[in-house]
Amino acid sequence: MIAIQQATSDDLDRLVPLFDGYRQFYRQPSDAPAARAFLLDRFKQSESVIFIATRDNDAVGFTQLYPSFSSIAMAPIYVLSDLFVAHHARKQGIGRQLLEAAADFGRFVGASYLMLETAKSNTTAQALYEACGWLRDNEFYVYQITLTPTR
Repeated sequence: MIAIQQATSDDLDRLVPLFDGYRQFYRQPSDAPAARAFLLDRFKQSESVIFIATRDNDAVGFTQLYPSFSSIAMAPIYVLSDLFVAHHARKQGIGRQLLEAAADFGRFVGASYLMLETAKSNTTAQALYEACGWLRDNEFYVYQITLTPTR
């Protein structure tokens, strides 16, 4: 039985390996201490909402949402930044349950919509998103610029 709940700082020890695994999936070096510090800051500053999936008290997945706003909709939105399921727990519907928990949360807090981006090569995730009713944006391009801190 999979349980999905909103994570708190009490879940930090269980989240760190998942978050570190997520970053490694995107070809970042493993750095559990930095992952811990990053997540702890998100909890302390109330800057994100994290849902954790557990099976028999073992953390098997998570998703992280960041609040934002849409000027066009004049409403709050959430960016689903991270979704990860441990390799040994994949193909069991956990990703779908995490997406549903995120959508339920968004509805509950009155968000206009959720948005996400994923690597073009991540076709497995794309298939899941589309199966869950997410629509690929074909109207807008996403741009970014890498910044070097000045201080």
